[in-house]
Amino acid sequence: MSSVLERKPDELAVPYQLPQVPFMSPDIVHLGVLDKWLEDDKLWVPMTQTVSFKPLLLCASQGYYVNLLRVRQSGVLSRHRHTGPVHAIVLKGRWYYLEHEWVAEEGSYAHEPAGETHTLFVPEGVDEMITWFHVTGGYTYVDPQGVAVGYEDVFTKIEAARKFYEESGLGADYVKQFIR
Repeated sequence: MSSVLERKPDELAVPYQLPQVPFMSPDIVHLGVLDKWLEDDKLWVPMTQTVSFKPLLLCASQGYYVNLLRVRQSGVLSRHRHTGPVHAIVLKGRWYYLEHEWVAEEGSYAHEPAGETHTLFVPEGVDEMITWFHVTGGYTYVDPQGVAVGYEDVFTKIEAARKFYEESGLGADYVKQFIR
């Protein structure tokens, strides 16, 4: 009976034995993203006085980025059109699009298709909203009639982060840890 309870070593628990493919980008691993990173205000890149982001991955070679977005105000955040798909997971608070019936609340996942235009709204009573976003392509900011008034993509994110980290004393090169 005791032999049934004894575990044999897993014979498949052997690391891959060959070199990785040439010219492959190195892994990016950020520890504490859902706790320590959320608390560390000096790493949040401000976009306005109440909106900021923390980059996780800025993929210049493939035109996408992954970041945490933090909003500390209620009301309209932005109206924008996507050039590529977006994935979102709400970590704190809630938000919705004026054009849809659903509300993205803490623990919710949302997929936004390429080409969609919507108005992000944070409702009253939400002191802080934090959402993980994976954005492919970019946003074109538009007025209510769809007239372009600005844009954002991985390259504008890189530049905003580079400038902020330089001015904050971390150094312009601090952003390089996020770029692939």
